[in-house]
Amino acid sequence: MLSAEIIQKIRKIHIRAGRQVDSVMAGQYRSVFRGAGIEFEEVREYFPGDEVKSIDWKVSARLGRPFVKRYREERELLMMLLVDMSGSESFGTRENLKRETAAEAASILAFNAIRNNDKVGAILFTDKVEGYIPPKKGAAHVWRVIREMFAFTPAGRGTDIGAAVRFLGRVTRKRSIAFLISDFLEPDQIGIRAQTLKGLGAISRKHELIGMMVTDPGEFTLPGGGMVQMEDLETGERLWIDASDKAGREFFEKQMIAGCRMRMDALKRANIDCVEISTAGAVADALTRYFRMREKMRR
Repeated sequence: MLSAEIIQKIRKIHIRAGRQVDSVMAGQYRSVFRGAGIEFEEVREYFPGDEVKSIDWKVSARLGRPFVKRYREERELLMMLLVDMSGSESFGTRENLKRETAAEAASILAFNAIRNNDKVGAILFTDKVEGYIPPKKGAAHVWRVIREMFAFTPAGRGTDIGAAVRFLGRVTRKRSIAFLISDFLEPDQIGIRAQTLKGLGAISRKHELIGMMVTDPGEFTLPGGGMVQMEDLETGERLWIDASDKAGREFFEKQMIAGCRMRMDALKRANIDCVEISTAGAVADALTRYFRMREKMRR
């Protein structure tokens, strides 16, 4: 059973996400993401202004006057949300944990999809795939996706992004818009493993894969003084750091910022869009900026 506090958080995110999609982000998703192809609709007589290349020459020759083929865009899309549930997602120094920020991002994306009559599915993963929600339509389904992310208790603490994208390839035959929501922190790694990037590149040739990197300001700074004990939330490893040393604090900050940039640059080199969403910022604003950037690129 979920606590009253958790249920209240789920309701808050559910309501806020729906309002943001209806107001701030109205129409952006539809203009940015299009269907996977076109479907034949009809053959009709040629009218002045129709493109010559659309003429159906066989039908025209048989009937003795020009006819054209008409197609319509296959509008329905499939959205898949790949959500990192590893130990590092339980970190947070602002109002929300990284996991809660990821849940808000997933709910906004899901609402965008169902407002356009698209299906939404989710894959929850740690160092293995631990949960799968098959794609469906409807507002009630979005509620289930959000609830699962809050109620889910993962067995693992580590991160294996490659396992998640391989699972996506197995369960989703139709081309999808796949959002990979993670901090992209793999155990004992500053950047992203070459093997992981190879898997991401392979799946992005079949699906449109977009990375959403969840960050928290507390990851990049140390307190102003004293000895600080730090714990790796995925491995459980602990160490003490002297936070009273200014040079040490500056070195830590530079290393953490460089690691974040390294991961983002690695995704870009693999031709995968990457959107940063921070626990200290508005998720809808970050997504709106990304959608606008995509719109400009399409023009």
